[in-house]
Amino acid sequence: MAVSPDTLPPKKKREFIGTDERLLRSLLVRSRETCSLNPIPFVLYRNSNSIIRKTKLLTLLLEDLVVDRDVRSFPASAVLCFEELFILLHSVKTLIEDCKSTSKLWLLIQQQTVANKFYELTLELSTLIDIFPVKEMNLSLDVEETVNLIRKQCSKTVATVDERDINLKHDVLHKLDRIKREIVPQQSKLKEIFTRLQLNDSISCTDEIQILEEEVRNQEDEKSKADIVSLIGLVRYAKCVLYGESSPRIVRRRKFSSSADLTIPADFRCPISLDLMRDPVVVSTGQTYDRVSINLWIESGHTTCPKTGQTLAHTETIPNLALRNLIVMWCREHRIPFESTEVKENVNGVTTNKTLIEATKMTVSFLLQKAKASQSLEMANRFVSELRALAKTDSNSRACIAEADGLPLLVKFLGSEHPNLQVNAVTTILNLSILETNKIKIMETDGVLNGVIEVLRTGATWEAKGNAAATIFSLTGVHAYRKKLGRKTRVIKGLMELAKNGPIGSKRDALVAILNLAGDRETVGKLLEVGVVEMASEVMDGLPEEGVTVLEAVVKKGGMAAITASFNVIRKLAMILRDGTERAQESAAATLVNICRKGGLEIVSELAAIPGIERVIWEVMGMGTGRGRRKAATLLRILRRWAAGLYGSPTAAYAAASASSTTATGVVLPG
Repeated sequence: MAVSPDTLPPKKKREFIGTDERLLRSLLVRSRETCSLNPIPFVLYRNSNSIIRKTKLLTLLLEDLVVDRDVRSFPASAVLCFEELFILLHSVKTLIEDCKSTSKLWLLIQQQTVANKFYELTLELSTLIDIFPVKEMNLSLDVEETVNLIRKQCSKTVATVDERDINLKHDVLHKLDRIKREIVPQQSKLKEIFTRLQLNDSISCTDEIQILEEEVRNQEDEKSKADIVSLIGLVRYAKCVLYGESSPRIVRRRKFSSSADLTIPADFRCPISLDLMRDPVVVSTGQTYDRVSINLWIESGHTTCPKTGQTLAHTETIPNLALRNLIVMWCREHRIPFESTEVKENVNGVTTNKTLIEATKMTVSFLLQKAKASQSLEMANRFVSELRALAKTDSNSRACIAEADGLPLLVKFLGSEHPNLQVNAVTTILNLSILETNKIKIMETDGVLNGVIEVLRTGATWEAKGNAAATIFSLTGVHAYRKKLGRKTRVIKGLMELAKNGPIGSKRDALVAILNLAGDRETVGKLLEVGVVEMASEVMDGLPEEGVTVLEAVVKKGGMAAITASFNVIRKLAMILRDGTERAQESAAATLVNICRKGGLEIVSELAAIPGIERVIWEVMGMGTGRGRRKAATLLRILRRWAAGLYGSPTAAYAAASASSTTATGVVLPG
């Protein structure tokens, strides 16, 4: 939170460039800015209003000095007071603005500490007024009276808190204690508290939760973290109980970009999911992956690095903070909301906080009961939407929803004719599947898996289909489930159709699921039967990295059937080798190596006949990723062996192509 015991900056001299007159005018501007602020409306109103009133009197004094006085006649002690006043007013302005922008509940809990800060600032102002050289300044009688009035008001100030604020804090702590003892709070009293704090709707509660989550990240004291986490649980519960049935309000918000609409830098993409990394971590081989993706990879039984194929010395991961900071900066620059999975789990790192757990259970119970009793699909959608948001927050929430038999209710809504309700239901299941124990419940609860597959095939919207595909991807993190899902023709066909025809975001959801399924040799056979190579070739036109990565996985596991099907893709792979991103070039080179090794003379001849191919391979060897350079070197050796006759007699076409690639400067691949 912005307001803490260390809120005020350390006292230091401010370096002013220019004359004392400029200093005085700057001070007047700062004083006007400060006195134009409104008091804090929801708590500490008297404290903030008191210091604002004193600043208004100070402004009158400064205006008189600026208009009627010759600055050069001021003594040095007066100039020193002006410098100190500038720093003081900056602190006052910062404190009031921070109090308004911080969590209202946390400010309420910290009210005495913040009240002391206001008192300390008032004492500083009083000291400066006391040492201000009034007599040496030859001030008018009116101005002297203003100075005396400021001094008098400062002397009357005490470090106190409004009794209403104290009682409100007591009420909040009482509610937290009752929740901890598993006693459901009285709704009318809860409403009274939240109205006093101006948390009057679902949107303001959501903003409050986000600010509290940010505050957890800023806190170092474990007790404070636990207190804030308890408040998060209270706000989540109150948001659902007090405002869950209200109609969604249309609010104009700042428009953010979507990562799907931008070209994400290759280094910011996870090599497994091919999506923007939210929590990059380094494995023992030195490669970086998104935490969620690499955890799924390891938990599904893999012991090798997905990118290099090297055996992992251990399964520990180290946060790549430098890369994460670069990603955060890039997201801010492109106005993309950034939400770290690590942060989300750390926000609720105090998992033993009983208040949070009990508040979550009460929230889940309330939402499930309301959703079951809803008389209309629109009303049910509002409560399922809240469940969706809750399931996204943390592991405790996901566990509570599943343990409260939320899955059977969600299945009921998967087949809904209400598009938004269907999207919210399947997305809630997706969020629940993040928790490993919930994967078992999803696979074993009657109707859940079939319902998700049906949404994948016949969902009302692309968003619903894409989130169903993402759910399949999440479930394939378990090796046994990957095999089971790979045997289901409806899953394979649904993912293939989505990858071919869906929008960019949904295509990516389908492709990462296909990529995971392609780790099983039997499933690769099914994928080949429904045209996965042709699909990957089509996808390469718009999503080259994703398409070539899927093709690499299929060729690696698919045997001669995959090699044969990939014959017509060789030229497209060569173009990606020339024009693609480093990641795409790496996968293209690896795919071509596998195709050439397994396909024999005909495949190598087809590649060798492409004009300029050797030059392109040389460029990848010099400028590609580490793995890309190694694969390109292997590919070049294959072509050289072919040229030497080890695969058969080199053709005239290759001889011409080889000569042109090594001597000409303007040779390019056919476009």
